[in-house]
Amino acid sequence: MSVRTVVTLDGPAGVGKSTVARIVAETLGYSYLDTGAIYRTLALQLGEGADSLPDRELRERCRAFTFRLEGSGGNTRLVANGVPVGDEIRNETVGGMAARLAVVPVVREHLQKVQRLLGEAVSLVAEGRDMGSKVFPGARHKFFLDAAPEVRAERRYKELLARGEPAVLTDLAEQVRRRDAIDRTRTVDPLLPAPDAVIIDTSRMSIEAVVNLVLHAVSRPSAPVGAGAGHGCA
Repeated sequence: MSVRTVVTLDGPAGVGKSTVARIVAETLGYSYLDTGAIYRTLALQLGEGADSLPDRELRERCRAFTFRLEGSGGNTRLVANGVPVGDEIRNETVGGMAARLAVVPVVREHLQKVQRLLGEAVSLVAEGRDMGSKVFPGARHKFFLDAAPEVRAERRYKELLARGEPAVLTDLAEQVRRRDAIDRTRTVDPLLPAPDAVIIDTSRMSIEAVVNLVLHAVSRPSAPVGAGAGHGCA
């Protein structure tokens, strides 16, 4: 059996890691694992206040959800309980719920197992906040993308306007700082680069430049493992 390759891209929101990860996965023929989508999906399904539930109840409710990946590269889809996940998870309200849920130890422990199972048999590009430092510490290639908070807020502002959604730049900047404070200072798996990660400041870099840097650093296997395969776990 061929040895799988895992490329991890970690970093805060707004650094371009989702776009970079999709393009890199597409180029390499690997599956794309968007771990933030898993947290957002769970947060939306469990509802507001789930982070305050007793550990035992929260653990049981988490176990009621199954996740799998379909396809590869930019066409990889996350499927939760048999239903493809869509744009319903891509708003600031769900993002805030996911951030609060992500600091709960029982949730992180459960979803880290989910993520490892999703990637245990395939080559993939895993994008999130603790992929290289916690979920895939043995990954062959690790990257940590970062950018100034005001740059990330402006990127989000332009993204929302392009989608026809109302947005206030000052409010988004405050949300970025608040999310950073939660992610970087939490006691459970704080947002930080893995010791052997390549750190990339994307503040003044185009997506193309970041993608090229990542691809240059990754040794391309001659035959990607598991491209196009479906993967799932309970």
